[in-house]
Amino acid sequence: MQDNFENSSKLTHLNPQGEAQMVDVSNKIPTVRQAVATARVRMLPATFAAIQAGNAPKGDVLGTARLAGIMAAKQTSNLIPLCHPLPLQKITVEVTPDPELPGYQIYATVRTKAETGVEMEALTAVSVAALTLYDMAKALEKSIQIESISLVSKTGGKSGDYSNVGF
Repeated sequence: MQDNFENSSKLTHLNPQGEAQMVDVSNKIPTVRQAVATARVRMLPATFAAIQAGNAPKGDVLGTARLAGIMAAKQTSNLIPLCHPLPLQKITVEVTPDPELPGYQIYATVRTKAETGVEMEALTAVSVAALTLYDMAKALEKSIQIESISLVSKTGGKSGDYSNVGF
């Protein structure tokens, strides 16, 4: 266990005792940062058709999921223990039908000018949007699957840009 503590000086989320801590970003210069995340929600063709036709028992499935994703991005620091609260300047959540799944592709883009990145905010947005889609449609189908939550890209910050080539 001592080896972990010796390496903790290199791990910014651990203090010298090896305990979790919030990273000190106070000396960083705020820069424009953006992150894009995605998730898939797979369902039976009949469920997909009902949602597309606007025939879900709880109402506007896609609009509610989109709004939930936006709201979730703003609450990320309340949900993830070591995330910094950030001033988010732009949040978009797109819920796009994909008949090939069948189901929906969800994309969230989050942008800020801050000392740290917004990857967790984008990932939280797509996760909660997908969960909300499930909640709004579970009366139609309990076997809906949430899949492939991942970071698509990020820009800005010390670590530079990242792009997941598979997307």
